[in-house]
Amino acid sequence: QVQLVESGGRLVQAGGSLRLSCAASGRTFSSYAMGWFRQAPGKEREFVARIRWSDSSTYYADSVKGRFTISRDDAKNTVFLQMNSLKTEDTAVYYCASTNILTTRVSAYYYWGQGTQVTVSS
Repeated sequence: QVQLVESGGRLVQAGGSLRLSCAASGRTFSSYAMGWFRQAPGKEREFVARIRWSDSSTYYADSVKGRFTISRDDAKNTVFLQMNSLKTEDTAVYYCASTNILTTRVSAYYYWGQGTQVTVSS
């Protein structure tokens, strides 16, 4: 069992920055990669970014490439999502999740946090 707790979401103006955190506990060694996803009202949950534990390789959705950066702190078992140049369309609940394969598919992630709300105002 892996427990994930997200934090850092809040209201921010367009063009601003936020850093989200995802603290992991439990059987984290069973995880192969961590991902960030988001879900806007009325929309499906979508992939944002992922990082592999073994070598910190990363992958991003086209919509956030160049603006968002995923990273990790092994000592704290925490994964971060640095979000810069935020746009109103980035408004969503952001979730972190754990998987044992390298993928962007929502269905392949089996441990999820409770989510943190990010609201970007114009």
